Amino acid sequence: MTQRGRPRSSRTSRRPRTGPPGRGEGLPGSDAQTLAIPPEGIRLNRYMARAGVCSRRKADALIAEGRVKVNGRPATVGQTVYEHDEVEVGGRVISPRPYVYILLNKPDDVITTVQDERSRRTVMDLVTLPDDEKAALFPVGRLDRHTLGVLLLTNDGELAHRLMHPRYAVEKLYRVRTREPIRPHELDALRRGVDLDDGPARADRVAYLHPPDHHEIGLMLHEGRNRQVRRMLEALGHEVVELERVQYAGLTTEGLRRGKWRRLEPHEIRRLRRLVKLT
Repeated sequence: MTQRGRPRSSRTSRRPRTGPPGRGEGLPGSDAQTLAIPPEGIRLNRYMARAGVCSRRKADALIAEGRVKVNGRPATVGQTVYEHDEVEVGGRVISPRPYVYILLNKPDDVITTVQDERSRRTVMDLVTLPDDEKAALFPVGRLDRHTLGVLLLTNDGELAHRLMHPRYAVEKLYRVRTREPIRPHELDALRRGVDLDDGPARADRVAYLHPPDHHEIGLMLHEGRNRQVRRMLEALGHEVVELERVQYAGLTTEGLRRGKWRRLEPHEIRRLRRLVKLT
């Protein structure tokens, strides 16, 4: 069942700090990792990541480029900020917000993007949240228009960056159904690797799901190239008639009907962060 998010209390306007830094208040939200800014402050790059702007590494690059100001003055890499400091990125004031983690069971004919220039239905249209929670959400990775299944949406830029980075080899499991049966030697070819226009690609694991039915296989990857599964099967001469991501980084849609969503449980968030070595 689709849940409704709980509204956050409104934030007071932010002003430059004139006295010693105060104690930050925890931000509400049952699934949110709160940012209580300690008296000694936090690094500016973490503050920017916590505001959903970008990863910490990208934040350092923006700071070095002179695109970030603190209390109206150019920021420096490694700078510390405090509770009442005003931070601007590209002229826009930012502020930390509760992390939101949404698991969506994506249906067919929906675009995996925040906005679509052709006004087609997007995954954001399926998530009913208060505007202040929904505004900074974005999908982690992409599923093409006709691919179903597990999709994570969040405003946690650092986690999203790591989940999508090849270094962490996050596993993705797909159910693939083809028009013609897949022969055993073609499973071997998928394991060894097939040539695509952007380089060779191979399955980490692949097997028939319901032998002796050879039309449907399970295929696991740690890469995330555009339309990769479809292109791998097309390279073997197969047309994919149904494609579903049934698992992403250990997340599944068990108990979640197609087109519905839920917030991640705290233990799921902790596991994701451990997976990509975030504490």
